[in-house]
Amino acid sequence: MLIKSLSVLALAAVAVAAFSFERSRAASAPKPDVARGEYLVKFGSCNDCHTPWAMGPNGPEPDFSRMLSGHPSDVAAPPAPKLPEGWMAAASNTMTAWSGPWGVSFTANLTPDKETGLGAWTAEDFIATIRSGRHLGRGRPILPPMPVQFVATLTDEDLRNVFAYLQSIPAVSNKVPEPLPPAAAR
Repeated sequence: MLIKSLSVLALAAVAVAAFSFERSRAASAPKPDVARGEYLVKFGSCNDCHTPWAMGPNGPEPDFSRMLSGHPSDVAAPPAPKLPEGWMAAASNTMTAWSGPWGVSFTANLTPDKETGLGAWTAEDFIATIRSGRHLGRGRPILPPMPVQFVATLTDEDLRNVFAYLQSIPAVSNKVPEPLPPAAAR
């Protein structure tokens, strides 16, 4: 009986120690660095495509009231132009719709809106998308001009930082259209 009681106590002590170890390990795990994520988003020029542009007093400029919200749902893209020989792509006047041999792509809403942006995503969803070049890591391909082959070289930690920053910005409800295949683009 004494040995059985000691065994139960020993198991309980091991369980408490394991729980304490896991808890301290989780507490010491690096938290995403939002400031680093902001730096990477700015350095990576994400606003150049994911923030709609508008005509300002000095010419075209990003409309930061819709920062990183993707192609505006209230702006109907005209039919894609026929590209002249020697041209690879054309961009809409908002810089958020792109036409080329792949069809027409519309830049995604990267804001934390739960219905139309990344608000329902996890950091793992974001990393899987970037690593695979596919929506949520398994869906449709991420299309040009997104430089996914370069963004994919960021470390998981940097991608977590980018995601943390994107989750910290104001949510913008903006349902971006689905891409158009090449036949529909002409």
